[in-house]
Order: sequence, then C-alpha cells, then structure tokens
Amino acid sequence: MRTYRELFRAPQFGPLFATSAVQVAGSTTSGLALGTLVYAATDSPLLAALSMFGSSLAQVIGATVLMSAADRLPPRAAMTGMALAFGLATAVLAVPGLPLPAVFAIVLAEGVVAAVGGGVRYGLLNEVLPKNGYLLGRSVLNMSVGLTQIGGFALGGLLVTTLSARGTLLVAAALYLMGAAVARFGLVRRPPRAAGRPSAAETWRANAVLWSSGPRRRVYLSLWVPNGLIVGCESLFVPYAPGHAGLLFAFAALGMLIGDTVAGRFVAQRWRGRLATPMLLLLAAPYLFFAARPALPVAFALAVLASVGFSASLLFQERLMALTPDEITGQALGLHSSGMLTMQGVAAALAGAIAQRTSPGTAMTVMAAASLAVTLALAVAGRRAAGRKSGVRRAARLGTSDGVGTR
Repeated sequence: MRTYRELFRAPQFGPLFATSAVQVAGSTTSGLALGTLVYAATDSPLLAALSMFGSSLAQVIGATVLMSAADRLPPRAAMTGMALAFGLATAVLAVPGLPLPAVFAIVLAEGVVAAVGGGVRYGLLNEVLPKNGYLLGRSVLNMSVGLTQIGGFALGGLLVTTLSARGTLLVAAALYLMGAAVARFGLVRRPPRAAGRPSAAETWRANAVLWSSGPRRRVYLSLWVPNGLIVGCESLFVPYAPGHAGLLFAFAALGMLIGDTVAGRFVAQRWRGRLATPMLLLLAAPYLFFAARPALPVAFALAVLASVGFSASLLFQERLMALTPDEITGQALGLHSSGMLTMQGVAAALAGAIAQRTSPGTAMTVMAAASLAVTLALAVAGRRAAGRKSGVRRAARLGTSDGVGTR
C-alpha cells in the first residue's frame, strides 16, 4: 500500500481518520486555552507548561496499570466513551473560579484515560490496514494532527482573543462531543483483539514481554526521550512569546506535517532505518539558538525546521512493529504513545522549572542539548549491540567452517 487513494479505500480508515482529527482539534484548542488561562492567573511558566502538558505525566499510570485494556475493549465503544469523557472534563475546566488543584486533578485524570485511548486507536489502525499499510496510515494520521494543529492553534489563538479562554474551552468540549458522534456512527462494531478482562497483572505481563528485548528497549527510548525533551521546549512557547504562542505552535505543526508527509509517502524502504537518528538530531538542533532570543520570524523558521524531525517517530514505530508479536500490537503502540507523552509531561515540568530560574529561551536551549546527547548515546549503544551481534555470527561461521561445534 503506497498511495493515499489505496489508503482511503481501505474499509474503516476514513471514520478512524475523522475521529482522530476531530479529537486532536479539541485537544489543541483546549490546551492553548488552558495554558493561557493558567499563565494569566499565575504568571508562572512552570504552571502554564504543566497545564498544557501535565496530562502526559499521568500516562505512566495508564501504561503500567490499565494498558491491557487497549486490546481487550471493543474499539468503537472505547473510543466513543473516551471522547465523551474528554468533552465533559473540558467543559468542567471552563467553570469560572475552579481552584487550581481541581484544574490539575482533571488534567491528570485526562492523561490516564488518554493512555488507553492511544493504544485503542493505533491498535485499531494496525487492524484495519494490511501490514504494508501501517506506516502510510500512521503518517496520514500524523499529517492530520499537523494540519489540525496548524488550524487549531491559529483558531485557538483567535478564539482566546475574541471569546476568552473559558469560551474557547467550551468550543473544545463541543469538538470532543463531535468526535464521540463520529466514532459511534462511523466505526463498525468489532470484538476486542484479545480475550480476557483488562487487569494490572495482564498489563505488567505484556509490558515485561515488550521490555525484555534489547532492540525493542532502544526503540522505545528513542521514541520517548529525545521527542519528549523537545516537547519541553514547545511547552515554553506561551511564556516565550505570550502574544504569538499560537503562531509558534502552528509553525511547529507545519514542520511536523512536512516531515510526516515526506517520511510516510516518499522515503524508500531502504532509507528509513538510516534516517531515523538524523531526524532526531534535526528535531533538537534548531532549539539551540533560542537562548539568543531570535526575532519572531527566525523563531518561526526554527520551529518549522525542528519539527520536521518529528518524522523520526514514524520510522521508529515501523521498527517497533517489526519487533512485536501481533497479539500485543495494541499494547505495544499504547506503551509507545503513553511513554512518549509521559516523557513529554516530565520534560514540560523540567523545562518550566529551568525557565523559572533562567529564561524560557535558555531553558529551550538546555532541553535541546539534552535531547542531542540522548540521541547520540542511543545511536552509539545501537551500533555497539549490532557490532557484538555481528561478531557472534562471524564466530559461529568460523567455528562451522573449522569443523568446530558441528556434532
């Protein structure tokens, strides 16, 4: 499967695409509105970053306790119910005078639900498409995220200015409800991918299997850590440029769209493995310049360039699917998604804490340098492991040719 026409002809991909796009629109709009609301109330870069990305911190709870549900819940019912829950939670966030602890309690609860939601969504994608269509399908979903974020952040900035942050949250709640309707009436009813009831024990068992392989561990770390540290940079867009944060987010989303389009549609199979690490390096390098507080046009260009590197996630996900048994693909993809988002929440908190003591631009540069260091360390570890494996194979061949160990 190599063309968009073939992809959208696949049964059920269209409704899954629409459901995902509408929910991303709700998430984008609500995140910007909530970050603006909290920053205006507290003047704290840390709390603003946590309000936008703090739900990611709770993803670790879903990943370690509830993720077995990703393969054991009927996909249509799960996606409909989760969209309804997000709509209700977002409407509550718009209530005037809601105490800050209550705001963050809701944000964290959303993160727990979202952890399972990612596994359900991407497990269903792997189910409705043939094996050779997963990368293209995931790239199109990522492209829809990019396009929706471009429009969502731009529209969110306009709505915050015209309706107020609380009014924008109500618009986001309505988008979530629309997503629930699309899931309920667009997706067909399917049985769960795995038998049995969801449980913490099953979650831990499958996670242990996934984590037991050295190559899979390195793929997971490559998906989680460099990406998360750069989202920590993005979490500072509001304090970095309060009046233009929506545009910074929109330009970053444009870069992600470009990267996912090229990686999903135009990069040949033989190049995908080679490009994964360079894309992670590109993801971080442009943010090294934010300590100099570049002019806004330069900052927009740097955000676009950096976000092209998010396409590395597609390339590493394809590698993850090649290393994962079919019966736990939902949990494997859910673990990737929740681990990545958890790291994003941790990085947002870390970036906010650094910005409190220095400046948003300096904190961005620190996070980018850390991302580069982790990427290089993982690349070196991967090459060493490949070298050891190659050495073992050479020794085995030599032993066979010498007549050793053949009895």
